[in-house]
Amino acid sequence: MMSSHPSKPTLHFGQVVIGPPGSGKTTYCRGMQEFLSHLGRKVVVVNLDPANETLPYPCAVDISELITLDDVMDSLKLGPNGGLIYSMEYLEANLDWLENKLKLHHDCYFLFDCPGQVELYTHHNSVKNIFAKLSKWNFRLTSVHLVDSHYCTDPAKFISVLCTSLSTMLQVELPHVNVLSKMDLIEQYGRLAFNLDFYTEVLDLSYLVEHLALDPFFKKFHHLNVKLAEVIQDYSLVSFVPLNVQDKESMMQVLRTVDKANGYCFGDLEERNMQAMMSAAVGADFQFSTTLGVQEKYVEAAGKTVEDEVMDL
Repeated sequence: MMSSHPSKPTLHFGQVVIGPPGSGKTTYCRGMQEFLSHLGRKVVVVNLDPANETLPYPCAVDISELITLDDVMDSLKLGPNGGLIYSMEYLEANLDWLENKLKLHHDCYFLFDCPGQVELYTHHNSVKNIFAKLSKWNFRLTSVHLVDSHYCTDPAKFISVLCTSLSTMLQVELPHVNVLSKMDLIEQYGRLAFNLDFYTEVLDLSYLVEHLALDPFFKKFHHLNVKLAEVIQDYSLVSFVPLNVQDKESMMQVLRTVDKANGYCFGDLEERNMQAMMSAAVGADFQFSTTLGVQEKYVEAAGKTVEDEVMDL
């Protein structure tokens, strides 16, 4: 006798990878795809960026089959920003195409490689509506917002990044993980004013504002910076996970944060694979201490707290 109870709709878990141009979204998708594959998780990458011409990863669904940025710019005489906005509006109007493509990949974990235009996530509604539609299709997604770690070396840019991250979190309306990418390159950009925890945990920003006031150019904007810092701290939402895509421990930290955000629960098999991979990686080309070494350098070598740094100023 057949059961009279209807089967529950299948849940699909995944990540939507967003962030400014050059923040490492495509590199992250490639690295995360390889990392998840080693864990035994069946993963596919969906390219939603019509400006991506060459993809370094196997792509299961590619928006270029529907629309490309070059075609939009040529036919409508639009610039890159206008072309990306039009492309996302076109995708929103043709979501049946995307739905049919995604149905071909059931029982998979999804990585959505998204465009790099910031306005798409802070002001415009098309991407937000696309994500909302994916949620209605039983996708449980986490927004992974990548930010280049070099912004930490410039207090003014870091405050701007915090405002952008906060605006994106409120606009996109998905479980959200902010990631400081390219941590292996951070020291090439200059010495940090405070230890790494100050930036990842977004500690008391008044110290950063006072440090910024030492610059004669930004001193006249002191009151504006104070108010921006107050807005960020009043919401108390923004924090960052450091990422070095070549470091397996760093990738595992990001993955666990993402899985916790969207409710993905992995089984015993994947947990065993993770433990085996981490133990086998000892002595391999992955440098586990890369990210931690940066943090320890600013905590132990200086031997100072954030308050001590400010007193020295």
